[in-house]
Amino acid sequence: MYKAPVDEIAFTLKHVAGLAEAIDRGAFGELGEDLVDAILGEAGRFASEEVAPLGDAGDRRGARLVGGTVETPEGWRDLYHNWIAGGWNGLTAPEAYGGQNLPHMLHVAAMEMWNSGSMAFALAPTLTMGAIEALEKHGTEVLKSVFLPKMVSGEWMGTMNLTEPHAGSDLGVLKTRAERCDDGTYRIFGQKIFITWGEHDFTDNIVHLVLARLPDAPPGTKGISLFLVPKFLVNGDGSLGARNDLFCHSLEHKLGIHGSPTCTMIYGDGRFGAEKGAVGYLVGEENRGLACMFTMMNNARLAVGMQGVAIAEAATQKAIAYAKERRQGRAPGWSGEGMSPIIEHPDVARMLLTMKALTQGSRAIAYACAHAVDMAHFAEGEEARHWQERSSLLTPIAKSFATDAGVDVASLGVQVHGGMGFIEETGAARYLRDARIAPIYEGTNGIQAIDLVTRKLPLSDGAHVRGFIAELREVTAAVAASNRKGFGETAARLDAAIADLEGATAWLLSAIRDGKLAEALAGATAYQRLFGLVLTAIYLAKGGLAEAGDGKQEQRIALCRFATENLVSETSALEDRVTNGAESLAAARSILD
Repeated sequence: MYKAPVDEIAFTLKHVAGLAEAIDRGAFGELGEDLVDAILGEAGRFASEEVAPLGDAGDRRGARLVGGTVETPEGWRDLYHNWIAGGWNGLTAPEAYGGQNLPHMLHVAAMEMWNSGSMAFALAPTLTMGAIEALEKHGTEVLKSVFLPKMVSGEWMGTMNLTEPHAGSDLGVLKTRAERCDDGTYRIFGQKIFITWGEHDFTDNIVHLVLARLPDAPPGTKGISLFLVPKFLVNGDGSLGARNDLFCHSLEHKLGIHGSPTCTMIYGDGRFGAEKGAVGYLVGEENRGLACMFTMMNNARLAVGMQGVAIAEAATQKAIAYAKERRQGRAPGWSGEGMSPIIEHPDVARMLLTMKALTQGSRAIAYACAHAVDMAHFAEGEEARHWQERSSLLTPIAKSFATDAGVDVASLGVQVHGGMGFIEETGAARYLRDARIAPIYEGTNGIQAIDLVTRKLPLSDGAHVRGFIAELREVTAAVAASNRKGFGETAARLDAAIADLEGATAWLLSAIRDGKLAEALAGATAYQRLFGLVLTAIYLAKGGLAEAGDGKQEQRIALCRFATENLVSETSALEDRVTNGAESLAAARSILD
């Protein structure tokens, strides 16, 4: 059974990602490490004792659509109400609407633990939190006063409606339409698919944020508007009024996250209300909806990265526990009676250490991204710009590397279990099934690579990424100066990996500057992985250098050495793929015709 790694999470937040330093600077008011530890401890308890026990059962039963109503797995509705009673829904929300206004770093750390317990369950409040942020930043005062208090409390939940059958990642071709009404509202007509928690029995009302196009809107993404479309309209006194003209048509039958209802939503077909059309309220300005939605999507991408970390952590725990119990053969050097536990076999130990290294590295990358988000809010002027650019640079890496790691680690977990991993009883397969969606939604990892190379590397004309690489070299220098034998060849291997990153970065910046977009994009995914591997090693090294006084420093140094000497050598091949792979890709494309 999953047990939240509260101590390791706290260590990574404080000593690797920068939370302790930010607290010392006074970035978060009166927040101190004691309160941080208390929050993490309770979040971990809730995840371990209340969420995780319902995870397997929720996967087996799944969500069901019965007579137009979605029924969630047994016990989940009570679990959700216990969750909101703990105040978790408002952890980072504005105090003006009942939130606690705590750092984003604490939010993502708690989110990791909830997702390890059950990713399908944790998806529900994740989207509400994103909707809260979008509405708080772009909604009118009236909309905020009506909807935010109940969304922050968790009494109502929120969703994000982007995808249509013909419009997945290319939102510029969406067809859902909005018509203006004389009273200032809009009528929404259309179909949306893959809407996570679009209908359920957790709350009395569901607040949908829907992208739609006005009749006179310009073509493409410049003609998209964002609308708030509640399941039930709200009366002047705040009570629920008439049912709005929208409904869940069907649920998707999915590879994983079975407990999460993934809905096809129909807006405006006349099933409810006196006339056709779901009543919607404009959020932001007409034809500027995509900018509003990206407020929600950017943090949603980091949240998805945390899902990758969460699955990796849970899969690693399960695999290690199984490897300690399962006996098979006799490992080299085994002196005990009978067969040895499989954890004693070198190849099994290699798999488990790979799982731990990728999990820890992904966790640190995601937490560092959250730290940059927090510091961008705290700082002013040029410092704020610096941290905004840092969060922009790290977001696609945090989303992609962590979710790829989640799949890789879960797959290794199945391998460690052997044949027992391929059957459902052990639970190892669920992690692989659940993990597989994360590299796809909130922008596929290929789209993240395009974003990283075309939009994030050129920030400040490439000065920010070059400055970041210089910071990474400082960590390498600190490893070398430490003279700790446990690091082995870490410093030299880090130097080589950073040189690979530096070379690939310079090549891509030059290609973008020279208009060689196809050549740059041919290596974008390889570059994204290259960056993630370097950051994994760097953050593991930072962890090894930290004097936390918890007796685990030598273990962290050993894990860093393993990762650097076994995993990071891939960076040289990735740099070659970035700088030399475009021509062969272009030459071979005809094979696909």
